[in-house]
Amino acid sequence: MAKHIDVLLLCALPASGKSEARRYLASLSAAECERQFGIGQTVQLDDYPYVHMMRRVSQELRALGSDPAFFDADNLPMKNPLDWGTLIELLNEDYADLVARRRPAPACPSTWLMERFDACRARVGAPTIWKDLPAAERASLVAALRPEAKKLLDDKVREVPDTLDGKTVVVEFARGGGQGSTLPLRDPWGYQYSLRMLSPAMLERASILYIWVTPEESRRKNDARTDPNDPGSILHHGVPIEVMLGDYGCDDMEWLLEHTEKSDTVTVRAHGRTYHLPLGRFDNRVDRTTFIRDPQESWSAQDVAKLQAGMREAFDSIFANL
Repeated sequence: MAKHIDVLLLCALPASGKSEARRYLASLSAAECERQFGIGQTVQLDDYPYVHMMRRVSQELRALGSDPAFFDADNLPMKNPLDWGTLIELLNEDYADLVARRRPAPACPSTWLMERFDACRARVGAPTIWKDLPAAERASLVAALRPEAKKLLDDKVREVPDTLDGKTVVVEFARGGGQGSTLPLRDPWGYQYSLRMLSPAMLERASILYIWVTPEESRRKNDARTDPNDPGSILHHGVPIEVMLGDYGCDDMEWLLEHTEKSDTVTVRAHGRTYHLPLGRFDNRVDRTTFIRDPQESWSAQDVAKLQAGMREAFDSIFANL
């Protein structure tokens, strides 16, 4: 294809097929990505690892008898909805590191992560956590989080290429609102808020691939993919039903498409500017992505062809408005 996508925002309700689509794109060579979908070799960003670490921080703080900060219990939604913005600020930082080719090497990954949480929370108006903790609780958190914080850091650094020339940064996040919510969703829920929080550097280059399933199908697929022995996994983590209903009982992407200034785009007013992000909708209401969780050698040609056809239709829509 003649055009190229620099930043692809991969959005949908949980378990809709985002991570499977991302894994499929990552399985292709640079030439295949460019030829089939007009994207370069992919570089991957995702806010779920940060959600998982927020839950781990809360678990450890509860064990210490302290305010759990992010989550009052493992099965409940976020304590402070402003943390939807915190997650976007973390993605903004990760994208800036990709552009600058920064590969952080902190002496203590746990401290590095907690300081990032504080800085990003402060930027969205949420209270800080780390700087106010007593020294003994800090030391306990550092020790408890060290292995997973180091893995998150290592995974982040591994994604930083020597150059982004010819590549596409795929940024995955899910947003929504409570079941039965009135649209438009009020801040800080939904895509309208989170898209507005993205940095100008991303918004200037971004298109959206939206994977379309109903909330009911999202819940069914969430139950099917959940592996309780692998809660930190991108492909197999499960979202508690209270969260599925409270935070993802609906989403606002259809509303944004209906209220845009330009067809097949999402209008985003942010940073004193107006952006029109091209959007392609991949229809996954009849499942075309679950097979991607299996080893690649077991993928059937028929399943891959169905996935490719749906992806091509979505990307054709993006390129018509790029």
